[in-house]
Amino acid sequence: MMKTKRKTPYDITELGGTWLEGNILLVEIGFFFIYLRLVILFILIHGLNRKLLFKGEQMNFNFSEDQLLMKEEVKKLLDKENSVKRNRNVLEGEEKFDKELWNQLVQMGLTATTIPEEYGGIGMGFLELCVIAEELGRGIAPVPFSSSVYLATTAILNSSNEDIKKEFLPKLASGEIIGTFAHSEKTTFPSESGISVAAKSGKITGKKVAVPDGDIANFALVSATSGKNKIGLYLVDLSADGVEIDSLETFDPSRSHADISFKNTPAQELSADAWEDIEKLLDQSAVLFAFEQVGGAEAAMNQAKDYAMGRYAFGLETLELIKKI
Repeated sequence: MMKTKRKTPYDITELGGTWLEGNILLVEIGFFFIYLRLVILFILIHGLNRKLLFKGEQMNFNFSEDQLLMKEEVKKLLDKENSVKRNRNVLEGEEKFDKELWNQLVQMGLTATTIPEEYGGIGMGFLELCVIAEELGRGIAPVPFSSSVYLATTAILNSSNEDIKKEFLPKLASGEIIGTFAHSEKTTFPSESGISVAAKSGKITGKKVAVPDGDIANFALVSATSGKNKIGLYLVDLSADGVEIDSLETFDPSRSHADISFKNTPAQELSADAWEDIEKLLDQSAVLFAFEQVGGAEAAMNQAKDYAMGRYAFGLETLELIKKI
């Protein structure tokens, strides 16, 4: 396996203007679609709640006491370990993630949250993972949790391949290995007809771009065309022969990304017809990423509020001044 460091950011100038303008455009588009998803989700939930109200019922959207307790314990850990400062250290340093903080999360059992007990996990559900995601977003924890847990672990859990489950889920639960999901091949959103990476006779060839934590993970779940003219999902050891990893400098250096090339690389088949599974995985992970963003947005709001409340103008606190205007 060969690893090289890319010295320049990914070229997206075809979007118009400079690289920075292109990145800003991508970020704005990304936030627009996230906002759109949340609005649609709110409308659906609101409509469902109205139907239940007409029946004399009302949905309970509150987390349970156990889930709130878990949320508080995760928050305490991240506050104690000063995850925001650790993010700054990763942002300005050479490390790709904070290994010490990662080990703390593993010891707390967070990487085993949704993995059933029979595979070495603790057998909780996605609601528990949602409260964890919210706190990780609030603390901007510089760890590969989303790649390994939201994506790789969930993809394996969704599959019917018992051999891969028995081999990989216990190691993911214990934090022994880190996984990721390699799907994009261009700067546009991947489509079923746009996948060019090919799998044949237990080997995989092609290139994936901007793989999250691709230079950290031990293995990747790779979308590729199968011999049945379908899009399959394949598990690839990133230390195997024929793998080349190019680390990327991205808009957010605290989150590691890499381009990964495969050349006749050995691959285990998770599913030969997996496009529906991939779409399901992306929907599941979108909810978790949304919870991360809720946590981060709330933290930013609270910091802005605290800053504003500590400011004085004309001898008055900001809030008192606003009241007088």
